[in-house]
Amino acid sequence: MEEVDVEPTVTLIPGVGFKQRHVGFEWGPGDILVYETNFKLQGAPSAGPGSSVHVVRKDEDIYSPILRKLFNESHHIFVGLQNIREDLPSKNKKPQFVSISKNYRSVIRACMEELQQVAVSTQDETLIAQYSNQVSILLAIELIWNLCEVLFIDAAPAGILLLHLLDWVRLHKADVDEKAREVLQSESPTHHHAYWEVVISFVLQGRMDEARQVLIKQANQQTSSRPLYQLMDGLLQKMPIYNPGGTQTLTEFDVKWRHWHEECDRCLQDNSFASNRHLETICKILVGDEDTMLEHKELLGTWYHFLVSRLLFFHPTVKPSELHYYAQSSMDMFLDSRSAPEPLDSILLAAFEFDIHQVIKDCSIALNNWWFVAHLTDLLDHCKLLQSHNLHFGSNLREFLVLEYASGLFSHHSLWQLAVDYFDHCPEFGRMYLELQIERVPLETERKALKVLRICEQRQMTEQVRSICKIMAKRSLSNNRLGSALSWSIRAKDAAFATLISERFLQDYCTRGSFSDLDLIDNLGPAMLLSDRLTFLGKYREFHRLYGEMKFTEAAKLLLSLMTAKIAPRSFWMTLLTDALPLLEQKEVIFSVDQTHELMFCLEELTSNNNETKPEWPMQDEDIESTKLELLRLALARNLAMAIVKEGTVEA
Repeated sequence: MEEVDVEPTVTLIPGVGFKQRHVGFEWGPGDILVYETNFKLQGAPSAGPGSSVHVVRKDEDIYSPILRKLFNESHHIFVGLQNIREDLPSKNKKPQFVSISKNYRSVIRACMEELQQVAVSTQDETLIAQYSNQVSILLAIELIWNLCEVLFIDAAPAGILLLHLLDWVRLHKADVDEKAREVLQSESPTHHHAYWEVVISFVLQGRMDEARQVLIKQANQQTSSRPLYQLMDGLLQKMPIYNPGGTQTLTEFDVKWRHWHEECDRCLQDNSFASNRHLETICKILVGDEDTMLEHKELLGTWYHFLVSRLLFFHPTVKPSELHYYAQSSMDMFLDSRSAPEPLDSILLAAFEFDIHQVIKDCSIALNNWWFVAHLTDLLDHCKLLQSHNLHFGSNLREFLVLEYASGLFSHHSLWQLAVDYFDHCPEFGRMYLELQIERVPLETERKALKVLRICEQRQMTEQVRSICKIMAKRSLSNNRLGSALSWSIRAKDAAFATLISERFLQDYCTRGSFSDLDLIDNLGPAMLLSDRLTFLGKYREFHRLYGEMKFTEAAKLLLSLMTAKIAPRSFWMTLLTDALPLLEQKEVIFSVDQTHELMFCLEELTSNNNETKPEWPMQDEDIESTKLELLRLALARNLAMAIVKEGTVEA
């Protein structure tokens, strides 16, 4: 067995263990049921029986209403990504992949902002802590995703790479703008305690125009030092920024940047800013002095901000292949040697080293659900960046992670519907997972059952369709909803159950003298051929309809055929013969001589069988049966006589 990379986290369950009893558990698709048993630990004092049951959820996030929006919105993006045509050239797909990546990030941002708003408005300390934790996780996710977008998906070359990294840092270090607003809106910005922090922060982020605008306020107040400020303003203004859309080549930009860098270095060597320590600090940063940057750790905040600022003022034409060296050295220089890197630091470092699989592995360990790794891996796989990595247990990395994420969704009462599309786009094991998971969806209502059934029918999942229909048919029958039960059994093509329900319909008819659910029985169509009893039910109802429409001849022919063709159960023959009485009593002869003989034969066959079996009728019921028989025989004899006369007259 493989060793785990990290020790699994311990989950404390409140109340478990106090009675010093053994704990039992039951695995579910997404949860575990934990309970205390009646078996006490060795040497433990006696205590009352354990009765509490705890639900331990593997993924609590799917039950958050706000994060549910993240799952819903990202599902649409995922499905759209799968529909990108495979035959398009890679260069045509790249803008689409970058756009999809930004869509994912915008969904993360929207959820993060909503969580922040809810956290501000609530008074519950527990909820505030929960929302704050979720915000910090989403911040980290968006930070990692953005970096992966720059390095892997957009795959920016030298020159453009640093511009993207600057945007990345600016997006995730937004407190500079808040501090700048606070300073500029104060009564005296130049005397504000954070004035120089704002200027230096702008410089460290490469925002030279904004740094100049803030510096002008100081220059206007200190007329004696104005030449110094003008000199610094000139250096900031002249700093070359690579323009990928311009005519300048990367080599030309590099030459121009080196000239500017030498000019900054000369100013420092000449002690041009010696009289103003703040301007001298800025000049040291401009020449890429690492010690000066590290003196402003609190403004940088993170080692990766330090990395980008260091590259900006030391190597702006850095190539992707050189990043790992600068990233490792920047982290070593920035972090305290006594403290170990956080999981986020390790993930970002792996990204700078272009180790995609290590990024995915570390994220899988550090994050509490599969949403991030599943969607990022899927996007990277579409970018053809994961082709070389297959897992030893049968599936590729992308499919494994998508399957894990979708399986987690199936434990939720509504998100399971999203999981279906994820399984659909896992060609190797997706259908197998879907067949296993769909059977676990609780069918609380007919509406939900129809939803599940439609999913199964669209995918030709015959066994699951039959199983769902049988479950719903039995449930309807137990609730005495015969029409619904019959409808479900027909959909399940379950002949035995359809026969049973047809029997119940016939029993109800014998008791009440009328049919329920006429619309269903009248419109059985070819479905009545599912079983003999269902065929009889449909045909018998058709006899009643013909009789109601006064089509007596057709009704009589159908009634006789039900008996002679042995479609009608023997136990129902007396009912059919009784139904024939009104037709036999009509003024016009309905049954011909032959038909009357057949009816008489059926009656005799029925009575002879009854005499053999000798049923023990109650006295009253026996009198009724005897009266029926006498009436039938009399009616048949009278009809036979009339039919002979009629047919003889016609022949004459």
